[in-house]
Amino acid sequence: MGNVVIILAIHSDPQLQTPMYFFLSVLSFADICYTTVIVPRMLVNLLSEKKTISYGECLAQMYFFLVFGNIDSYLLAAMAIDRYVAICNPLHYATVMNDRCCALLLAFSVTFSYLHSLLHVLLMNQLTFCASNVIQHFFCDVNPVLKLSCSPTFVNEVVAMTEGLASVVAPFTCIVVSYLRIFIAVLRIPSASGKRKAFSTCSSHLTIVTLFYGSISYVYFQPLSSYTVKDRIATINYTVLTSMLNPFIYSLRNKDMKRGLEKVINKIKYQIDRCSSTKANKIHGP
Repeated sequence: MGNVVIILAIHSDPQLQTPMYFFLSVLSFADICYTTVIVPRMLVNLLSEKKTISYGECLAQMYFFLVFGNIDSYLLAAMAIDRYVAICNPLHYATVMNDRCCALLLAFSVTFSYLHSLLHVLLMNQLTFCASNVIQHFFCDVNPVLKLSCSPTFVNEVVAMTEGLASVVAPFTCIVVSYLRIFIAVLRIPSASGKRKAFSTCSSHLTIVTLFYGSISYVYFQPLSSYTVKDRIATINYTVLTSMLNPFIYSLRNKDMKRGLEKVINKIKYQIDRCSSTKANKIHGP
């Protein structure tokens, strides 16, 4: 609901029609899809005695989990680029971060994420599973399913540690380089208030980046044999916690978002009050 409100606030407020908030609205939509792939099924399993999932459903869940997870990753990189241009090259911001550039960044994020996920799922589908069929996890993640295979998983592990690593390191490197340039530019600002203003525009994004990439690197950048219960706990950070905290982090630390959210909430309250008064008039009559 928090992500839905953010999307409504951005699209209903003309002052939030900027590349930064465009990417934030897409990130919120991706977060909704990301958690929808995992959380409803997880809650059903927690509440029911029958905790099963078909092989096809498992692969589908894995595919869309990887798709939206990678879209999140590349959108965070696109937002870092946007902040870099806004702070380090403000005079050319409107021409650099135009509609075409934003559309290309979004198209690349989505296309690469779909291809990356398809590769992993196709390789997974080549494996055979003949022993245990109990996944030691709350959803069909790559490593827990690989551990169930009774055929060699060398190719899958190599792809995960090369192509998979590259797909995470590339946007993370982009974020690091962007923020290094931003910090250098901010340190050159003479006034303390100017420095605080520049840092405040990046603090929300940096918080999400730290939560997201910190938990992902802990879970995935290790040998398959060392995958334990601790990794399942860490997985909650980037599958549930980060998506849940996004609306709070961006709204509580951003004046423009606060104003936009207040407008949306006031509109919703007005519509509710209007509906209530209409119903009351119909019940009581003239």
